[in-house]
Amino acid sequence: MTEKILFVDDEENVLQSMKRQLRKRFSMQTAMSGDEALKILKEEGPFAVIVSDMRMPGMNGVELLSRVKELYPEIVRIMLTGNADQETAMEAVNAGQIFRFLTKPCSTAILVPSLALAQRQYKLITAEKELLQKTLRGSVTVLSELLSQANPTVFSAGLRIKEYACDVARQLELTDLWKIEVASLLSQIGCTSLPTDIINKKYAGIALDDTEQEMWEKYPEIGARLLEQIPRLESVTKMIRWQQKKYSHFTEEDTIAEFEEVLTGAQILKAVIDFDILQHQGMDSSQAMKQLRRKGDDYNPDIIKALANFRFQKHVCTLSLTVGEITVGMIAEEDIVAKNGAMILPAGQEISWSVLQALHNFNNQVGIVEPITVHTGLNNEEQDSGKDET
Repeated sequence: MTEKILFVDDEENVLQSMKRQLRKRFSMQTAMSGDEALKILKEEGPFAVIVSDMRMPGMNGVELLSRVKELYPEIVRIMLTGNADQETAMEAVNAGQIFRFLTKPCSTAILVPSLALAQRQYKLITAEKELLQKTLRGSVTVLSELLSQANPTVFSAGLRIKEYACDVARQLELTDLWKIEVASLLSQIGCTSLPTDIINKKYAGIALDDTEQEMWEKYPEIGARLLEQIPRLESVTKMIRWQQKKYSHFTEEDTIAEFEEVLTGAQILKAVIDFDILQHQGMDSSQAMKQLRRKGDDYNPDIIKALANFRFQKHVCTLSLTVGEITVGMIAEEDIVAKNGAMILPAGQEISWSVLQALHNFNNQVGIVEPITVHTGLNNEEQDSGKDET
C-alpha cells in the first residue's frame, strides 16, 4: 500500500506547486484548512505523513499538528512554513512533536528526501506497533490460559472485567485500547498467590480478618511484579499495581509523574473489579451501581457514569472442576452426587459459602463424583444499571 501524504496550506498556488513537483513521486492529497485536513484524515485515511503550513485562518499549523498527534499518533508530522522564527519552531516541536521543520521556499532537493524519510519513519512505527501488539497478545494468551488452569474463577472474572473496562474506555475515547484489554485480562493474576478460602470469602461477601485483608490488598502488587519483566508492558503493569487505589488517594504529583492513560486505566480497573465482586455477592447490576455511588470518593465519577451506560447481560462460562476448585458464586450445571449415589446438590443451585463448606466436608468423609460441571453465570439480567440515578 502506498503511504499517502496530506499537504495543508491556505494558499492554492502553493498546493498546486506541490502537486506539480511531487505527484509523480508520491501519493498525495491537499487541504486548505485545518478543519478540512481533519475531515480528510478521518474519511480518506490512513495517511503516513502530514505537511502543514503555520499561519492559516482558524486553526494554525501547530494546533493542527497537535490535534493530529492526539488522534493519529502514528502519522509523521512535518511543518513547512515561511515563519521561520525560533518561537514558532519551538512551539511546533514541543506541541506537535514534529519530524521535520522546513522553511519556505523549500527546494525539491530538500523536500523529497524529507518526505521519503518521513514515509520510512511511518513504516517503522506501524511495523513496530503491529509486532508489539501481536507479540503481547500472544504472551497474554499464554498467561490467560495458565491462569484459567490455575484458578478458573479468577480467569472468568478477568473475562468479565475486560468486557466492562473496554466498554468504559471506548466511551471515554481513550487511545491504545489494547492496554486496557491486557490489563483487564491479567488484573487478577496476583490472586494466584492467595489461598482459595480468601477468594471464596471475598466473593461471598464474608469479612476477612486482618491477616487475610492484608494478603488481599497485596495481590495487585504481586501481579505487577509477575508482569514487570515483560518488555513494553510498563503501562499495563502500573495499571494493575494501582488497581485498588482509591480515586481520592491519587494526587497532583501522580498526574504529573505518570501518563494520564495509566492513571485512568487503574481507576477503570478499580471500578469494574469492585462492581464484579458486588455482583458475585448477590447484587444485580442496579444494586451494585448504587453501592459504588455510595462510596463516591473511591471512584472516578466519569468512569462510574460510563459504567452505568453499559448494557449488562448475563455471562455464562461452563467449567468441569474438582471440589477443591469450586468457588462461591458458581452454579451447579448438573446434579452433584456422592460416590455412594446420594444427591448432594441439585442442578441450578448456587454455591454459597455454607454450601461450599458442606461440599468440602462431605467430600472428605464420603467422597463426591468428579469432575463437577458448573457455570459462572451472574444474575445480572439485561437492564440499565440505574441510569436514572446518575
